[in-house]
Amino acid sequence: MDISINASFLAQNDPDAALAFYRDTLGFEVRNDVGYGGKRWITVGPVGQPHTSIVLYPPEASPGVTDDERRTIAEMMAKGTFGIILLASKNLDATFEQLQAKQADIVQEPTDQPYGVRDCAVRDPAGNMIRIQQSA
Repeated sequence: MDISINASFLAQNDPDAALAFYRDTLGFEVRNDVGYGGKRWITVGPVGQPHTSIVLYPPEASPGVTDDERRTIAEMMAKGTFGIILLASKNLDATFEQLQAKQADIVQEPTDQPYGVRDCAVRDPAGNMIRIQQSA
């Protein structure tokens, strides 16, 4: 099979804050910014990787989600337990220093994990966990 990852979805509850974080803090390029019904879907991705994107979406606009589920999603987002994405950097320590300088919400400083990777973690404005591993 010839399958690749095209886009992943992460919930956002403040499109302007999400845009600023992914564009200005992580340095991703904005690929699309679509408004509909007072909501915004923003597609971002790493420069030089045009076929890999993250869609930052308003979770309350998801079809079939009940009001109780929306409340649960909002609670999980506030705790940082709803969305997670794993990124990679060739120089984790330099990336971490840049994230600190840009006042990212640091969750974990660069750490050698017992399962064989070195990584750090930050949260985006919606509470999503962004883990960044040192790539080989």
